[in-house]
Amino acid sequence: MGCLGNLIWFLFGGFIGGLSWILAGCLWCVTIVGIPVGMQCFKIAGLTFFPFGKEVVYGGGAMSFLVNMAWLILSGLPLAAEHLLFGCIFCLTIIGIPFGLQHFKLAKLALMPFGTTIQI
Repeated sequence: MGCLGNLIWFLFGGFIGGLSWILAGCLWCVTIVGIPVGMQCFKIAGLTFFPFGKEVVYGGGAMSFLVNMAWLILSGLPLAAEHLLFGCIFCLTIIGIPFGLQHFKLAKLALMPFGTTIQI
């Protein structure tokens, strides 16, 4: 499912989701303080373009928690809502369920992206 799933994903929604993460990254990179946050957005955009075959492991410390709170208020909620909406739409059909589950994975990641690692 990895290669074929990623190709179908990219054509039917992954491109739009990845562009949303790139836009958020560009907006964060406007300020010097936001550049590390923007760089994390660009990394997650790569995951959003091709999510099949990759796993997200959550962790982190106090600093990650503080950055996640600022992220949640400024950018996390709109991105999570987008992925949640697409996930619900994809889960309406049996064929779309794997794609909906990937959107739900990305919605959770959009809420707390810092302190996570992506395993291939």
